[in-house]
Amino acid sequence: MTRKQKKTVWYKRSFVWVTLVFFLFSLILHWIFGWEAFKNEQEAHGQPIVFGEYVTEMARDTLENWQSEFLQLIWQVAGLAFLLYIGSPQSKEGDERKEEKIDYIIEKLDPENYKELQKKWKEKYPDK
Repeated sequence: MTRKQKKTVWYKRSFVWVTLVFFLFSLILHWIFGWEAFKNEQEAHGQPIVFGEYVTEMARDTLENWQSEFLQLIWQVAGLAFLLYIGSPQSKEGDERKEEKIDYIIEKLDPENYKELQKKWKEKYPDK
């Protein structure tokens, strides 16, 4: 078995797992500290501590945070990465321009071998 085959899903997706642990850890701490703050606030106002009210308040606060920051960040990072991966017209535009510039430079530096190099590259890296 090669070294590449031995890599498990834990290793291959280590960034995802670490991020998930950080996320769950912060979410759990958010709810624990939220409980303490809710309890103190209820006691300060002489109100009974009702767990159902706490869950409603914390769920609202959590979803507000996700909506304002997490979902926005996900769209900006993951959405952009996905669009670049699938090759949106905006991402292809830059690549084609760069390739044309590089082709021009190679043609000027080595005009005798330019056509041969182009042919080799076309075979090695066919157009999609």
